Amino acid sequence: MINTTNNIYRIAIDKLEKGPEARVLERRIKALGYDVSVSLSRVYTIQHDFSPEQVEVIANALHNPVVEAVRINKPVAESFDWALELGFLPGVTDNVAHTTTEIINDLLKTEIGRNKVFTTSKLLLSDAEELSEDDVKIIAQQLINILIERFHIKSYKKYKAEGGMDYTIPRVKLDSEAAVLEINLDVSDEELVKIGKAGILDPVTKTRRGPLALDLDYMNAIKAYFEKEGRKPTDVELEAIAQTWSEHCKHTIFAARLDDIEEGIFKRFIKRVTQEIRKELGENDFCLSVFKDNSGAIIFDDNYMVTHKVETHNSPSALDPFGGAITGIVGVNRDTIGFGRGALPIANIYGYCFGRPEDNEILFRGENRTSPVLPPRRIMDGVIHGVNVGGNCSGIPTPQGFLFFDDCYKGKPLVFVGTIGLVPRKLPDGRLGHEKKAMPGDNIVVVGGRVGKDGIHGATFSSEALDKGSPATAVQIGDPITQKKLSDAIIKEARDLHLYNCITDNGAGGLSSSVAEMARDSGGFTVELEKSPLKYPGLQPWEVWVSESQERMTLAVSDKQLPDFLELMKDRGVEATVIGKFNDSGRAIVRYNGREVMNLDMEFLHDGLPKRRLVTEPYPNVTEEADIKVENQQELFENILGSHNQASFEFISKQYDHEVQGTSVIKPLQGKGRVNGTATVLRPVFESKKGIVISQALYPRLSKISCYDMAACAIDTAIRNCVAVGADINHLALLDNFCWCSSNDPRRLRQLKDACRACYDYATTFKTPFISGKDSMFNDFKGYDKDSNPLKISVYPTLLISAIGVIEDVRQTNTIDLKLTGDLIYVIGNTMDECGASDFYHAYSKIGSKAPRIDAKQARKLYEKMYELHKKGILSACSSVGAGGIAMTLAKMAIAGQKGASIDISKIPNESLSPEKILYSESQSRFIVSINPENKKAFESRMGDFSISRIGIVKNNKFKVKNKNKTIINITISDLDKIYRARFRDF
Repeated sequence: MINTTNNIYRIAIDKLEKGPEARVLERRIKALGYDVSVSLSRVYTIQHDFSPEQVEVIANALHNPVVEAVRINKPVAESFDWALELGFLPGVTDNVAHTTTEIINDLLKTEIGRNKVFTTSKLLLSDAEELSEDDVKIIAQQLINILIERFHIKSYKKYKAEGGMDYTIPRVKLDSEAAVLEINLDVSDEELVKIGKAGILDPVTKTRRGPLALDLDYMNAIKAYFEKEGRKPTDVELEAIAQTWSEHCKHTIFAARLDDIEEGIFKRFIKRVTQEIRKELGENDFCLSVFKDNSGAIIFDDNYMVTHKVETHNSPSALDPFGGAITGIVGVNRDTIGFGRGALPIANIYGYCFGRPEDNEILFRGENRTSPVLPPRRIMDGVIHGVNVGGNCSGIPTPQGFLFFDDCYKGKPLVFVGTIGLVPRKLPDGRLGHEKKAMPGDNIVVVGGRVGKDGIHGATFSSEALDKGSPATAVQIGDPITQKKLSDAIIKEARDLHLYNCITDNGAGGLSSSVAEMARDSGGFTVELEKSPLKYPGLQPWEVWVSESQERMTLAVSDKQLPDFLELMKDRGVEATVIGKFNDSGRAIVRYNGREVMNLDMEFLHDGLPKRRLVTEPYPNVTEEADIKVENQQELFENILGSHNQASFEFISKQYDHEVQGTSVIKPLQGKGRVNGTATVLRPVFESKKGIVISQALYPRLSKISCYDMAACAIDTAIRNCVAVGADINHLALLDNFCWCSSNDPRRLRQLKDACRACYDYATTFKTPFISGKDSMFNDFKGYDKDSNPLKISVYPTLLISAIGVIEDVRQTNTIDLKLTGDLIYVIGNTMDECGASDFYHAYSKIGSKAPRIDAKQARKLYEKMYELHKKGILSACSSVGAGGIAMTLAKMAIAGQKGASIDISKIPNESLSPEKILYSESQSRFIVSINPENKKAFESRMGDFSISRIGIVKNNKFKVKNKNKTIINITISDLDKIYRARFRDF
């Protein structure tokens, strides 16, 4: 029956044959112990006054008649046992619904308005007559994320009696009137701590709003400020200060006095090394913008610069993997769009640290088995899908990434997402592309998406450990289609038309962050908060101010520029609204319907937070070296090759579009065998032969031995990966992403200090400046096991180093795949007894004590020589030796080329090591190369100052390793390939 009373229509699209989505659902349900058959429909519920003919037009546009059938307000005819419908909770971003709304508007030349279309998935469960409704509820709860999704169940009998599923419209109901609270801070220290930790007490619900992440000294500083002001703070003011002072935004640990380092470890080690390198480089300095904008930038050529930024989205991804990941990737895209006058996103990168996907042990955030944590496989699937949707739907290639698995990431994953941008060094009107400034008198203009409750307390939430107090409102879902329209309108048109003076993204803290940060240039601002466009009515003023709803950017637009800017945004379908003015008053003022709800001194808002004084203590290191006797070398080799951190993750590379802008040179999968590479190369400007090279590296397990060596290895490997494909170390820059744990623990702080020292020491020697970075300091999970025992899981102190450089000629690059039978195989560099925290030791659940050590001066000379070899075309194949050592590097080179190799490891210079240590040592600064025999003399003569050894030859189809006259590994390339792909074959 058609529901004509409320003009509600249900358009159901049924698959004519069972597709992969239904089969995936069947596997997931079977894993729960229920062997059922699933048929799947997608449903569009539309509330609008349409004629039947118009609904037919809409339905025809939403399905493919070759493989799908459509039903309009009709139940299914076939029999089944249970119907289960899954959809978003009210107010959660529904991207498919947004796109469908635009399709309808375009088709019918109308404007139906917001929140008129809603999408759901309907599952019909057959062969399920023995299931009770409670069983189906269990299935539903495992298929959804209860923080953002809902479900509805009907038996076949009820479905038939009621004519199908219900016509449900998920409306947000916020009945309370807008109110601004005055907060009494003249209370005990105990109460101040409660406010700082759990948030403001709501007078109606008598519950706390959520974490402000303000320590007692911060709360006392705020209290003293308002005593001088002679009044109580409003809730808007307190929330704004909490956002601005959060660890996420102010990096208070990096800025704190640490031991005797008064200026803090960021200024002492990270910022200082870049300043010193740039000074030493002089006129050869290739940096343009470092540590002062949304991204860092280096020179690409005379006309362009390239930008790079890597973010983390760990806490949101733990709560809602899809939403956390897509928000992370579209958010770092906006960091690029908001760099300087605006950069075009040209590539995304990713990196994921997860718990083992087969680990099904359930953890809980709350006592008595309440608030279950998503298992690692659910987190992994959701995160991978989120970055897929964010990048693919935005038309941005995603050519580079990595996976790393360890049980320490099962409570809270690490999700790294980055974006590279391209921007002219000089714009058409002569302005420099990396300079921007909001001027007094400029209009504050917000463009893109609207404001909702999503993302509230995101900045303060991510500054704390994940526990039972973590707010569901911190979850957001990005809309890449809306953002793509915004990006194109800004970067491809408004920027070069000089229609704005400054731009930044609405990231952590929303308007509170973007407006207040931009106003540091002008000196102040006033905002009329009621003018901010809302997703739905009923939001409180403080929620509007700090909401992190996505796809929004803030611009400074002069009165002269404003008419043309607003007209362009309207023509391009991008909502743009003036909400205030920048000024030079020295005050941050927000009004709501004429009432002043915030009036803060700009200096206090940005710089009034007390400087922390922190101390460190020595931390225990593993000092016992592992004693392992390998009885079967072939078995060990196959075990490591098929392990979580060595196996192919082609299933990700195949679903992430890396060709969309037509710039890929060295792709994520290399050679005929499609092996995941560790570096990629792009050609962003078609008219130029120049390329961009990118890579990443991390060694989390080394933190058990030495955080100094952990950081050093990450730096050397990120650089070496780039050098292996053809990069010039003299035009290479670094980014740091510190993901630490329990950073209020003096021992963890000593680890952090050691890692930062290594960043200074090795960047100095390599002459590779840091241009951008990010830290996430409390990656801990506090909760309960299945028996309600309290537990805490902390990630390893993890430092991701990303490298970006410029290659003069992309034709002079190289890949890892062995290419020609008869090519000679060499190892470059020294192999030592350095298996500490290696994949070899991990195979035996050991850590060891001998961390790799790096001679950076000699390594730098080698990397310069490697660049020369690439330019001369001497190398046939080249690979950096990384995790898994020589054995894994050779295996992947063979798989990539679908070529065999005959290797004698006794030819490798070493310290009289056992065969397994020669094969799996993770000594740094090494390469494996293959050389056409015709280039043997040229290669060896150029490498006279370096340790090289010819260890074998490229063969046809056998991978054979011997130690002198004894064969220890013998396997066909076909079997090698199977082992490499087996672990994630069905993902």
